[in-house]
Amino acid sequence: QVLLTESGGDSVQAGGSLRLSCEVIGRSMSTGTLGWFHQAPGKVREGVAKISAYGATNYADSAEGRFTISKDNAEKILYLQMNSLKPEDTGMYFCAYCARNYLDYCGGTSDFTYWGQGAQVTVSS
Repeated sequence: QVLLTESGGDSVQAGGSLRLSCEVIGRSMSTGTLGWFHQAPGKVREGVAKISAYGATNYADSAEGRFTISKDNAEKILYLQMNSLKPEDTGMYFCAYCARNYLDYCGGTSDFTYWGQGAQVTVSS
């Protein structure tokens, strides 16, 4: 069992920054792949960024250059630093855990077996 708890959601102006955190309980941070997903109102949940057990990362095109995923293995916290926020970044952000260690094996939402409850981010223009 892996318990994930997000925090850091807030309302910000366009161009602002936020850092989301996800506490991971029940699994070592040096195994598995962790990801951040975004669900805009009325839309499907989509991947934003992922980080493998070994620290390799990848990003959705919409996040590349603006968002940074990182993790603190000792504190067991996953982060998403979001800069230059846009109104289209509004929505719920979920952290999720995939049991495989490599990014290639953790593609879409179906590969992630544990999910947090989500954090709301609202970006106003």
